[in-house]
Amino acid sequence: MTTRVCIKKTLTSGNRRFNLDISFASSGYYTILSGPSGSGKSLTLRCIAGIETPDSGQIEIGERVLFDSEGRINVPVRERRVGYLFQDYALFPHLNVVENIGFGLKKLLRPLSGQDKVKIAELVEIFGFKEMADSLPRDLSGGQRQRVALARALVNHPSVLLLDEPFSALDHSLREKMRAELKAVQARFNIPVILISHEPADIRAFEGDIVEYSGKGAAHKNSSSGTGLFSISGYSTEASCQKIRH
Repeated sequence: MTTRVCIKKTLTSGNRRFNLDISFASSGYYTILSGPSGSGKSLTLRCIAGIETPDSGQIEIGERVLFDSEGRINVPVRERRVGYLFQDYALFPHLNVVENIGFGLKKLLRPLSGQDKVKIAELVEIFGFKEMADSLPRDLSGGQRQRVALARALVNHPSVLLLDEPFSALDHSLREKMRAELKAVQARFNIPVILISHEPADIRAFEGDIVEYSGKGAAHKNSSSGTGLFSISGYSTEASCQKIRH
């Protein structure tokens, strides 16, 4: 499955102005967005998820077009089939493990269906939450909270998983374990992963495509070979979305 992103987005705050203008395509299991804070990585994920709307461009996941400014396509967040793991995990403090996992399945004023309950039960089993199913987030360790958030991101069987610095809130001793668990989850669900990371250890662990952001542009390469795949544009350059069309 190929993920294609070619978007422009301008943000303004007072006298400050930020222009994101970027295009890349990846067919690997892992795509790592790397670079300094404030360079547009999280904004890119939010645009893929539908939380932010680009000013122009296209976003495609496999054969599905999620956004196309010229075609006036902008698929709603709930219909994008995108799993999103926020940097702070964004668990609901008043909901227990099972309720947090199933929150994305809830429909307004309707109880969960039997099929929905089966989905939740499967994830509780996969992630080993049986003994802590009734626990609140405050009673969980950092690694456990991350796993609950990851299970919640997977409950709708998404076509792509977006991770915003998934290991930054964890102790160094936990990071290696969670990297291995993420790789196991990816293999089990056979789902492409796009993650933001500054850590060289993540780049080594998740061999795939790297999109390096900077104030002067971006570069796209393969983490295992170091060979450039193709150039991409960033930051108010003359980018053409036709570059990612095959």
